[in-house]
Amino acid sequence: MAASAANADEVPEGGAAPAKGGKKKLIIMAAAALLVLGGAGAGYMFFFKGKKVEADAGGVKKKMVFFDLPEITTNLAMQAGQERPVYLKLKVALEVEDQKVVNEITPLMPRIIDNFQVYLRELRPSDLEGSAGLYRLKEELVRRINAAVYPARVEAILFKDVLVQ
Repeated sequence: MAASAANADEVPEGGAAPAKGGKKKLIIMAAAALLVLGGAGAGYMFFFKGKKVEADAGGVKKKMVFFDLPEITTNLAMQAGQERPVYLKLKVALEVEDQKVVNEITPLMPRIIDNFQVYLRELRPSDLEGSAGLYRLKEELVRRINAAVYPARVEAILFKDVLVQ
C-alpha cells in the first residue's frame, strides 16, 4: 500500500508539472501573438492612415462643384395589363471636380439629355421601386453621362426630385 500511495502521490505531481510547463508555453505564445497583432495594427495605422491625413493636411482635398440639369419628364415603358401611362419626373444635379469640367459639359447638354431620355423611356415602374431601384438608376445615369462627356468626368449624380406617377 505504501508503494501505491507513493505512486499515487507521484502521478499528480508528475501530471501537474508538465501541465504547468504547458501553461507557461501557452501564455508565452499568446503574448507573442498579441504583440504580432498589435505590431501589425500599428504598422497599418502608420503606413495607410498616416498618408491619408497628410494628403488632407497638404491641401489636396478638392472642392466639388454642383451643376443643375433641367427637369426631365418622360413616360415609362408600359407593362402588360397596364391601362394608363406612368410618368417619371426627374430633377438632378451633377457633381463635378471643378468649374472647368462644367464648362466642358455645358455644350454637350443636348447629348446628355438625349441619353437620359432614351434610357428612362425603357424603364418600367417596377425598375424604380425602393432604394435599390434608385441606386441602380443613379449608377446607370452616371455611366451614361460619363460616356457622353468623355474625356470630362462626372463624379456623381444627386437626385433633387424623383416623382413616379
